Amino acid sequence: MTVILDLSDSIQDQKSKARAYMLRAEIGIEENYNSFNPTEIESYLRRAKQIQEEINDSLGLGYNHVLRALTATRNTSYSNADKHFSDAEVVFDKYHSTDDINKLKYYRGLFYLSQGINSRAIERFENSLPINDPYQPNYLRAKVHLNLAKAYRNIKEYANAKLNAETALKIANSYGFPIIKLQSSKIISDTYAALDDVKSAYKYQSLYLKVKDSIYNQASIQSVAEANASFDNEFQKRHILELERQYDDSTQKGKRNKLTSILSSALLIIISLLTISLYRNNQIKVKTNNLLLKKNSELQLAKDNAEKAMKAKAQFLSTVTHELRTPLYAVTGLTHLLLEENPSESQKEHLKSLKFSGDYLLTFINDILQVNKIEARKLAVEKAPLNLKKILNDVVNSLTQTSKENNNKIVLNIDKGIPEKLVGDYLKMSQVFINLISNALKFTKNGVVEISAKILEEDETQQHIQFEIKDNGIGISQAMQENIFDSFSQGSVQINRKYGGTGLGLTIVKSLLELLESDIQLESKLGEGSTFRFPLILEKLEPETANTTEAPNEEKTDLKNRKFKVLLVEDNKINQVITKKIIAKQNMTCDIADDGYQAIDYARSNRYDFILMDIHMPGISGVEATKEIRKFDVSTPIIALTAISLDDNKGDFLKDGFNEVISKPFDPEIFYKKISNILT
Repeated sequence: MTVILDLSDSIQDQKSKARAYMLRAEIGIEENYNSFNPTEIESYLRRAKQIQEEINDSLGLGYNHVLRALTATRNTSYSNADKHFSDAEVVFDKYHSTDDINKLKYYRGLFYLSQGINSRAIERFENSLPINDPYQPNYLRAKVHLNLAKAYRNIKEYANAKLNAETALKIANSYGFPIIKLQSSKIISDTYAALDDVKSAYKYQSLYLKVKDSIYNQASIQSVAEANASFDNEFQKRHILELERQYDDSTQKGKRNKLTSILSSALLIIISLLTISLYRNNQIKVKTNNLLLKKNSELQLAKDNAEKAMKAKAQFLSTVTHELRTPLYAVTGLTHLLLEENPSESQKEHLKSLKFSGDYLLTFINDILQVNKIEARKLAVEKAPLNLKKILNDVVNSLTQTSKENNNKIVLNIDKGIPEKLVGDYLKMSQVFINLISNALKFTKNGVVEISAKILEEDETQQHIQFEIKDNGIGISQAMQENIFDSFSQGSVQINRKYGGTGLGLTIVKSLLELLESDIQLESKLGEGSTFRFPLILEKLEPETANTTEAPNEEKTDLKNRKFKVLLVEDNKINQVITKKIIAKQNMTCDIADDGYQAIDYARSNRYDFILMDIHMPGISGVEATKEIRKFDVSTPIIALTAISLDDNKGDFLKDGFNEVISKPFDPEIFYKKISNILT
């Protein structure tokens, strides 16, 4: 197209040459032209203005002002644009040129639309009709309706937006304006979507994608089309028609010469080459577009299904959180109360195992609910002092009953060089051990499960420890080892039916070890057993730090001498009994409200040292009840005691008037400490 533009410099008629420069500038201003270069546009307009002043072409100078105004508009220099529009208006009014005045109204509409002044833009666009032009009447008429559609869409008048977009699309289909067809189909799709007509919206979205592919994919199909990709076909036609008209003017004035003959021949050759090129490109694009449309439909369907699945998963996890935590609170709470009632030594061992398993189950539930965070590497590693030997012994003790069911023996070998205290993530390491050991016990019968921890190397600050869980159970085939760490994988349907389980254990182990910067290895043979092996690097504690870590664990919070009065707001009867007994252990008295309305009445009529508030209750929620209480009591501490996950909304509870949040089920000692911290 650069060749065509350069040929216009050879025109001998001054007025036609000025109009050629103007057309060059107009193409550069068009919104669909790839490269907006104000300096280049100003150069064309300055050369045109020089000729127009020499030949006294007043209307030409008026259009020169219009193009300068449009350039300033695209460059967001609105005050400069307004001045040039006013200068053009003076010229067109002087000559009473209705067509020019209407076109000026259209351009003024573009000026207001670019600033977001949609009402004034709509007024100018509508007043510009009927719009006329000797070279592009249908193109301008389509542009008026397209921009009217944009303005109406901006102010959410979707019916008018759709009507004008459909008119623009009809004109574009009739006269072959692909960019207008592209934009109008997009607006129609958007308006149908806003009007909740999904079927029609998808129909026009498909049309939009098809037109888009037909316009923009040809650059990657054939190198000849790259020269044509910088602006739309309608601009090529307009420029060629303008040059042909200039040629005819020169002929009528008797100024035909050899140079204009060359120009005519060159134009015909270029047009012929472009036509052949576009025809070939279109044949290729038809096949390519059909394939792209098919793939796009498949991807859109897959995307919709994935979004539905994600919503269903989120809803399921939200419900499961509360439904699992509520009964688990009864398990851990009753276990704690039984341990406080001086059980026999044999009962105490069973209760300790039950408590450890309950605590682990709570952590397990939390990690399952956060599986997406594990996969996205958003679950942080929490480093704290830990006793590795105690972790392994606790896990083994909790699985004693499981080992007895299959008549298995557990052997624990811990390197004597491993100190009492190291630094690591207690919860994640516990989950890894309990998953691997329970898995070995499940698939072993009348056998031995060996757990070993061996120092591979160490320095002054850390130890590199190799852990190994070995069994002589059923083993895993070579084929199954390739996907044994995938979710819900247990080797075969028969194994799943015989041994049960979800098939998530090894998946969680692998994810957690990756988070701890480790990797698990598997060696196994069918009928001979399996060995799982992984390394961990754990930091050492300085001697004085290790000594000070024992004391806090042995201290217990004592609130008995304070004789606090508590309001417990809880709708679950079992939870009422458990929480009341936990409170009574510290010599506290307790009133119980079954719902939020009763809680408000109690709080208004009595004086309490603090309030324990459940969140999900019949009537009004704990959050709403707290807001009502805060209207007449801003000092009494209110603690959210709830079974929902608090990772993302603890801050919201504090904003709603709560002083603290405790998630059920909870460790009573942690519960007492939080109460003590609030009251002191």
